[in-house]
Amino acid sequence: MSPLPPQYLSPLDNRYFRTVAPIGEYLSEAALNRARVAVEVEWLVYLTDRGIFGTEPLPAEQQAALRRVVEDFGQEAIDELGTIEARTRHDVKAIEYYVRARLGELGLSAIEELTHFGCTSEDINNTSYAITIRDAVNGVWLPAATALADAIAELATAQRDQPLLSLTHGQPATPTTLGKELAVVAHRLRRVLRRIERQEYLGKWAGATGNFAAHVAVAPEFDWERAAEEFTARLGLAWNPLTTQIESHDWQAELYSDIAHFNRILHNFATDVWLYISRGVFKQIPQPGATGSSTMPHKINPIRFENAESNLELSNALLDSLGQTLVTSRLQRDLTDSSSQRNVGVALGHSLLAIDNVARGLRELDVNPEALAAELDGNWEVLAEAIQTVIRAEIIAGRSKIEDPYAVLKELTRGHSVGREELVEFVDGLDIGEEAKARLRDLTPQAYTGRSSQLVSRLDA
Repeated sequence: MSPLPPQYLSPLDNRYFRTVAPIGEYLSEAALNRARVAVEVEWLVYLTDRGIFGTEPLPAEQQAALRRVVEDFGQEAIDELGTIEARTRHDVKAIEYYVRARLGELGLSAIEELTHFGCTSEDINNTSYAITIRDAVNGVWLPAATALADAIAELATAQRDQPLLSLTHGQPATPTTLGKELAVVAHRLRRVLRRIERQEYLGKWAGATGNFAAHVAVAPEFDWERAAEEFTARLGLAWNPLTTQIESHDWQAELYSDIAHFNRILHNFATDVWLYISRGVFKQIPQPGATGSSTMPHKINPIRFENAESNLELSNALLDSLGQTLVTSRLQRDLTDSSSQRNVGVALGHSLLAIDNVARGLRELDVNPEALAAELDGNWEVLAEAIQTVIRAEIIAGRSKIEDPYAVLKELTRGHSVGREELVEFVDGLDIGEEAKARLRDLTPQAYTGRSSQLVSRLDA
């Protein structure tokens, strides 16, 4: 058997690449290196702006030329960095040499020694990761997640009045509306998304073990702490003033916990939609040319929701691992975070793929009002709650002497179905007021939904 040509191991990089490619723009190895170059360049500009060691601020055209090194970062730069790293066997040192080479080309060799000045590799890494993760979340993941929550909210509003038989413990229970149940999901997702939108992205910029030791040794009169705070703010980050060699990654653990929480809510939704499809609440719209089974032509499988479940589980396995691993470090530094953080894009990629699957799956569904009506009409016993509650109110008001109304209804309904005729006959024989009897006679499973429809409006509150 002939060997295959080189293949990607991850399905995110081949089968599902089109869906998750936007994440790669921020969280691939190339994107990380581009961010590292950007941080090194901005530090050079910052130091010269402050006239450190007698330097002069770079003219606007030279600053622009330096920033074009970042803007033009492409395959040629990727290849050159690979060559340098093969020699240095250190990824960040390769970045430093790459930036120094660009300074020479731009006629800026006089400031070459300011490249990576006072920095340890983690100063570059932690800020680069913060930038790329922030931009991936805010630029790709959040818009997709928000659009899905909004789509569920729109469907909730459209189906706010559609009666639905509830199932608690898998058994018929007090009816609701389909819209209200969808609104619950949209409300939960949006609440988590608001936390993710407020996420703080921290940056550490304080040298070898977080103490500005080399900085103070060379320029004790310079306010390095202020410089670190100003510089991280220039990068769009919040400065973390108390660190070891590494930024402690607590903000990452918080972010991944919230994204995992979103994933778990979405997983719950995917399994519920699967069950609704199984019950006939939703009909699946046949897609031209699609095959549901290799042997059973009639089948339309709920594959979008099943794929979503799998990818959400994979995403959370990684997110949970990242959250646990990144917040621990032996003393001032170890490298367990180095390999771990390279999988952030994979974790977000699986989540993004699941979001896309659910969104596409929802667009391929129709509500089946006939099935919902038949289900409700076959379960009149769900009105037992209303009847016994009305009896209790009548007892309190002195219009009934029935003892233990719950037990009375339990004997009538538990373990078997009753229809409209049996319930009307039962109500007619109750020792309660005529007004209460009339209200109960008019009650149907379809109408026994309480404030379900009105509660959907809470989505806009």
